[in-house]
Amino acid sequence: MKITQKAFLYIVIILASNNFQGFSQETEKTFLKSKFISSFVKPDKIKELGPNHYFIDFGKDAFGTLILNFKSSKPDTVIIHLGEKSINSSAVDRNPGGTIRYQKVILAVSPSNESFTIKLLPDKRNANLPAIPLPDSFGVIMPFRYCEIENIKAPVNSIDVKQKVYNSGFNENSSSFISSDTILNKIWDLCKYSIRATSFTGYYIDGDRERIPYEADAYINQLSHYSVDNEYSMARRTNEYFITNPTWPTEWILFTVLLFYNDFMYTGDLAPLIKNYDALKVKTLIGLERVDGLISSKSEKLTDNLMSRLGFKDNKQRIRDIVDWPPAQKDTGWKLATADGERDGYEMVPVNTVVNSFHYIDLKLMSEIAGWLGKKDDSVYFLKKSLLVKESINSKLFDKKKGVYIDGENSQHSSLHANMFPLAFGIVPSESFKSVVSFIKSRGMACSVYGAQFLLDGLYNAGEADYALDLLTSTSDRSWWNMILAGSTITLEAWDMKYKPNSDWNHAWGSAPANVISRDMWGITPVNPGYSEVRIKPQLSKISSSKIKAPTIKGAIHAEYKNLSDKQEEYSIMLPAGMSGEFVLLQKNRSAVYLNDGSIKPGVDVINLKSGRNIIKLMK
Repeated sequence: MKITQKAFLYIVIILASNNFQGFSQETEKTFLKSKFISSFVKPDKIKELGPNHYFIDFGKDAFGTLILNFKSSKPDTVIIHLGEKSINSSAVDRNPGGTIRYQKVILAVSPSNESFTIKLLPDKRNANLPAIPLPDSFGVIMPFRYCEIENIKAPVNSIDVKQKVYNSGFNENSSSFISSDTILNKIWDLCKYSIRATSFTGYYIDGDRERIPYEADAYINQLSHYSVDNEYSMARRTNEYFITNPTWPTEWILFTVLLFYNDFMYTGDLAPLIKNYDALKVKTLIGLERVDGLISSKSEKLTDNLMSRLGFKDNKQRIRDIVDWPPAQKDTGWKLATADGERDGYEMVPVNTVVNSFHYIDLKLMSEIAGWLGKKDDSVYFLKKSLLVKESINSKLFDKKKGVYIDGENSQHSSLHANMFPLAFGIVPSESFKSVVSFIKSRGMACSVYGAQFLLDGLYNAGEADYALDLLTSTSDRSWWNMILAGSTITLEAWDMKYKPNSDWNHAWGSAPANVISRDMWGITPVNPGYSEVRIKPQLSKISSSKIKAPTIKGAIHAEYKNLSDKQEEYSIMLPAGMSGEFVLLQKNRSAVYLNDGSIKPGVDVINLKSGRNIIKLMK
């Protein structure tokens, strides 16, 4: 939430109190050092519905409580409704459905008290472990945008009402984005705000229903957070949590290596890798490998001992493949708009393509991690293992006649997921690119808001920027625009309530565009750990102009694009001190290229950038 004219008085830094339980002492100490910001937000709109009856819109959904200041002439009772959803912008929806939040509070008032902090009732599910506990000083908080007050006997100009909002520290000015596409701009704003709004626990949580960190949620949250702010402690705290608090889906376990890898690439700090290296090796699930390198959660090798080594306190638990969420209607019992859920009809066989795609990327990244740590033998070992898995996926899980991946060993079905994950993780060989991409494009957005991260990553990896932009700016009911139309100011857990009936309106795993716009569309990624060198590989498609401010640990990268005419394009790239870069040219129909008015040799596709301003002109 921007601290504009709506927010006022002060920003208070609140240190977390010592009520944290259930984690290691080191993790607890880290948590206790975290800072939270409490801001007070004035109403965006106040509407008088009748005598002593007001409807208030604070403009954005936020986690907090309500502060009410007014003078009552006699003891009385005021009725307050708080919620995330409205009815025609004139009433708080008292039955919003799913896990969209609503609460009614009966407030006793008297002339002796003019200031009231609304005491909310705790939710049974998210106020107890394993949910992340909040500091005592917060009290009970909930997400709400709207307030309705009944029986308040005071003129509106004498009532002072505020939304007291809690966030972890967030620098609003660290990032910005605007383009010639107004829908894309609003989607980026939605996703950026989602990262700030959901930071109130100091961890990457799934949403308000559970308030629990899950590895897949955290991965998207981490990438989006890094794309809108250069604050890394929340990601690191969450990563540390997963070492001893894993969750049950097979693929979620496999995200742990990616989370730690991202931390190192964006910060350059080896300490978390050194400390957790042995645990990360186990998290690759290499203990389940067959002779051909492929793994299965149905393997007899998934023993009590391995479950303990993975961090499970109850080693009788067993991980289970998930592919996408929610699964089919037959598995959930929910009445879903698509009976297959978000799996695109995925056939859940023991050796499945999605799980093994994750296994491959884990092994590949562990080879890099081992290399950074000076473990040369391990680096070679993991590289060989990754190449074996890649070969097995392409030989055993690929239908050569159709030119697409099947869902798993001996499956007769090919889903979007079985193809988009290999594309996102660099498994697809060049000779199969065309057929795999064609199949992916035939399926549309047949995945969840979580799966969309990998669909878009894969499309940009394949140079399919036009189609990727179409998906980003789609106005169908499976789009980010649909979240805005629904009335939410934080990304939803699912595309629409009909696709997941118990969905919430505050799920950061729906924030993929925040990082896709920066990492994929603008192509801003670290080449070396700690951003000593950046790669900028724009794929702006039909965008005719754009500006982006991308945060890094070394400072912000400022980039601007202008399509000056039918014959000339211009990029302006400002790199912070201590950073060099490479600018990748994908445009093939160019007659000349200039860097800072100096001509670049014909045929050069990569331009070296230096700290400071770099002006690149492309002549068609």
